[in-house]
Amino acid sequence: MKDQKERKSIAIPLPSGNKSQILAVILLVIASFIIGSLWTKIQYLEKNGSVAKQTAPIAQQAAAPQAAPPEDTTPKKVSVDDDPVLGDKNAKVTLIDFTDYECPFCKRYYDETFSQIKKDYLDTGKIKYVVRDLPLSFHANAHKEAQAAECAREQGGDAAYYKYHDEIFKRTTSNGTGLALDKLSVIASDLGLNGNTLQSCLDSEKYKGEVDKDIADASAVGASGTPTFFIGKSTSDGVITGTKIVGAQPYSAFQAEIDKQLK
Repeated sequence: MKDQKERKSIAIPLPSGNKSQILAVILLVIASFIIGSLWTKIQYLEKNGSVAKQTAPIAQQAAAPQAAPPEDTTPKKVSVDDDPVLGDKNAKVTLIDFTDYECPFCKRYYDETFSQIKKDYLDTGKIKYVVRDLPLSFHANAHKEAQAAECAREQGGDAAYYKYHDEIFKRTTSNGTGLALDKLSVIASDLGLNGNTLQSCLDSEKYKGEVDKDIADASAVGASGTPTFFIGKSTSDGVITGTKIVGAQPYSAFQAEIDKQLK
């Protein structure tokens, strides 16, 4: 009785036999426990893995970006406004170019395509060309450059405007601030204009409102990026029903639309 009161644990009786038999029994019990645990874990993983496979496509579908809305290519009523004209003012077809002097795609168009359009359609009197301004807000100097071209026009008319327009594209790297503002009067002087007069005109922001009006008109006809072009038959009131071409497209894209309008 005394031994039972002092005992603080339960003793598990071991089977009688030699030590090797006892050890074998213990190892068998341990192995059975481990195998049972592994089987349970495998069943759990297979079940949850199947669920993951079923739900993954749904999650991927939810995370997939939505497709951009299609470009509106319906013809638009677009005015030439009172902006400078290049080519025969009585030409049958008008091409309106909304441009940004610091837009790299506008420069690419000027470098790669404009000269061919000029040769085939402007110099032959088949179309007239009108540049309207669309300086983008993140191109720091583009608005001032657009104003400077208007100041050049004030001195020498539409011919001076286009000489100035061409020279900006030749000199700028078109990277947002590619042409320093202190070069704008230098360009004027190099073209035979009065650089000081152009600088005074620019400082007064005389043509800021003109450029802002072009921006507003561009927005109204769905021109949200540069360059954006509209090509249509010329009218007496200067408002064309123009087919839109967006971006620095190859010459063939302009050729196809101009030839269609010339028929």
